[in-house]
Amino acid sequence: MSPLHHGRASLASHQETQDFGRALATVLRAGDLVILSGDLGAGKTTLTQGIGAGLGVRGPITSPTFVIARVHPSLDRGPALVHVDAYRLGSLAELDDMDLDTDIGASVTVVEWGAGLAEELTDSHLLLHLQADPRSDERLVTLTVSGPRWAAPVTRAVLAALLDDEGM
Repeated sequence: MSPLHHGRASLASHQETQDFGRALATVLRAGDLVILSGDLGAGKTTLTQGIGAGLGVRGPITSPTFVIARVHPSLDRGPALVHVDAYRLGSLAELDDMDLDTDIGASVTVVEWGAGLAEELTDSHLLLHLQADPRSDERLVTLTVSGPRWAAPVTRAVLAALLDDEGM
């Protein structure tokens, strides 16, 4: 599956990273898969905290490194957030063994460290690569959309509004 479009955003702080996640949540719906990549400390969990706040799910949202996955139910009538840390998983088979596909249709699923593993869980996904500046709290987020879910012009317009350039 080849990417459809991509774009970038610069986030100057921890708060801007959470705000970006909160804004991204406005376009997310049950069945969506968000894959996060980037080095340790790049802001993957911080971004997920913003997504969770935007979705209105029960928290707190912390890194699921040791439990591998956490489900955060909606506090309203929206979708739950399934937050996965694939760092210790070695293959798609291990990820598939978690039976995430049973949750994907009813939840927004965010997979940290999921690049190269999680793309096959659905026919559409968002891939966000976060890169931190080691001298500051600034992060560069590169967003790549793949699949038919993200092909609609109105959806691309919402995503483009989050980004610094016209890549969408």
